[in-house]
Amino acid sequence: MPLGIFGFMALWSPFFLMALVFVTVLYFLITIKWRDGFKESEKLTVKQASFFLSSMILLYAIKGSPVEVLSGILFSAHMTQMAFLYLVFTPLLILGIPTWLWKAMITLPVVKPMFTFMTKPLISLLSFNIVFSVYHIPLVFDNVRTDVTLHGLTTIILFLLAVFMWWPLINPVDDDIELSGLKRIGYILGSAVLLTPACGLIIFAENPIYATYYDPNEWLKALSLCVPVSTLEGLTLTGPELFTSMSTLNDQQLGGVLMKIVQEIVFGVVLFHLFFQWYRKDQEQQEKLSYDPVVDSTIPEQ
Repeated sequence: MPLGIFGFMALWSPFFLMALVFVTVLYFLITIKWRDGFKESEKLTVKQASFFLSSMILLYAIKGSPVEVLSGILFSAHMTQMAFLYLVFTPLLILGIPTWLWKAMITLPVVKPMFTFMTKPLISLLSFNIVFSVYHIPLVFDNVRTDVTLHGLTTIILFLLAVFMWWPLINPVDDDIELSGLKRIGYILGSAVLLTPACGLIIFAENPIYATYYDPNEWLKALSLCVPVSTLEGLTLTGPELFTSMSTLNDQQLGGVLMKIVQEIVFGVVLFHLFFQWYRKDQEQQEKLSYDPVVDSTIPEQ
């Protein structure tokens, strides 16, 4: 059965697109036209603008396009959506916001104490992965997926925790966070290990564990979060099998595998970047050591 039965509004979320366009316009107004009103503001770089635009495009692709509806139908689509939202979109957004703007936001009296505590490496590492794992406990997951308020609140909380998790690695502002060298590698590996139990539960379960993907009634409740109830009432839907030839169990296993694959790719890119930085610093140190100002100053000019 094609996804087109849900209609244009559900599949392409024009109001969500308008909201993202508004946020993008506001971003450029703040970083270009109004930046003189901020202390230590600097000119917006092409790299920062590119990161931000990429994050907005990705956000629409995973939350405003048919992927959002598909995530309510298939667990594998839901896990792919989460992987890109918290492991790709979040660091792109952090890198896209200029340092001076971050400073203006995180030094606010209400924000600073919480931000200082939550971005401590151990706290940030544990908080995201623990909450992510708890979210995927079947009882918790099914309740969140069928309640619009809980679903929205959980999405926001996980996003904020993802920001805190990425902050010690990217660290665009806070000089108090010292996470370099082997500590960064340990941080990345620790995150990969902490996420493994949740993915393992999903991948190696012998039966489907989420009622919102195997029980027709719960499935329709979850689907109503991204498709208008009026549209669903006019359709005869019995479950995900109408849209895929995969069994519910295989779909569940695929979701866990895709989550780990995306995580490994993203962290692999980060590790490659870290090794490249080490190599570049090592080369700079070699050049400094090979230069002796005393000896060089005694060499007569030709």
